[in-house]
Amino acid sequence: MKAAVLTKLGDASKAFEIREVAKPTISGFDVLVKVEAFGLNFADVMARNGLYKDAPPLPSILGYDVVGEVVEVASDAAKHLLGKRVVSMTRFGGYAQYAKTDYRACAIISDQINAAEATALATQYCTAYYAAYECVSLHEGDQVLIHACAGGVGTALTQLAKNKGCIVYGTSGSDEKFEYLRNNGVDFPINYRKVNYESELIKLSKGKKLDVAFNSVGGKSFKKDLSLLDRGGKSVIYGAAERAGKKGGKLATLGLVWNFGILTPIQLLMNSQGVIGVNMLRIADYKPLVLQRCLEAVVSMTEEGALKPTTGGIYNIDQIGEAHAFLESRKSTGKIAVTW
Repeated sequence: MKAAVLTKLGDASKAFEIREVAKPTISGFDVLVKVEAFGLNFADVMARNGLYKDAPPLPSILGYDVVGEVVEVASDAAKHLLGKRVVSMTRFGGYAQYAKTDYRACAIISDQINAAEATALATQYCTAYYAAYECVSLHEGDQVLIHACAGGVGTALTQLAKNKGCIVYGTSGSDEKFEYLRNNGVDFPINYRKVNYESELIKLSKGKKLDVAFNSVGGKSFKKDLSLLDRGGKSVIYGAAERAGKKGGKLATLGLVWNFGILTPIQLLMNSQGVIGVNMLRIADYKPLVLQRCLEAVVSMTEEGALKPTTGGIYNIDQIGEAHAFLESRKSTGKIAVTW
């Protein structure tokens, strides 16, 4: 089979080679999926830049989410998936014509969901659902801040928050994305490059503080979010994009850690606040039934029309470098997918 193999770190245009590699063998709870399309995630960009601890050593095949047909199963427990079109979360290996995964990381989808939209459901929408519906409880009227709001997870978080009747403040790096944000349900778009989002949010909310902040950026923004939290508020952090694209090696990474600041439990106790970290790889590894529950929920909500994944771009496999560069530029909206 063919796969897009990460052979060197750095420049997206030089990082990948399309190679002939062995088809995965399956065992235990595994199924084998013939891939229609795979999705890109910002963690892939971090891995390509050597900044993602969990990434496999070079040469490697990245990829967290695929859509396609189950062509082999390793156990009777998974036989109901054989021949079905599924969306799947993979633990790497998704940038290939065939990918293996735990059957509990698969959900059957109909043909009414196109391949690019479907890939968004595995990583982005599962992350958002777990963060917004399992880690916290959103209620009507809650004040919610979502960073990188035009991205895949940001898009999903906005839809989930609006389904609960929340008031959503969404950050973006350009005014051009405001129309997209408003159409997706954001009440107050904020361009963090133009204004201090901390003071802008206080102005827009007329002094009301946040019930929940969803943060994929980390660093200094994490400290700002804490200052914006109301009593009983929660900060949910699921990324550290502040580090992406910066040179400086370990010093830059230490800078990121420093920017996060120091937080003591007594501070959270006194304010009845919470900080929650989300890493869906850890959920997939140690709580596969939780992942299954989240994936089945977002597929069901999409089939019913309650969630509407958006496509930020569909690329052919020969354009893998271009697709990566576009995601890294932060100019994209919605989900970027690559087809075979």
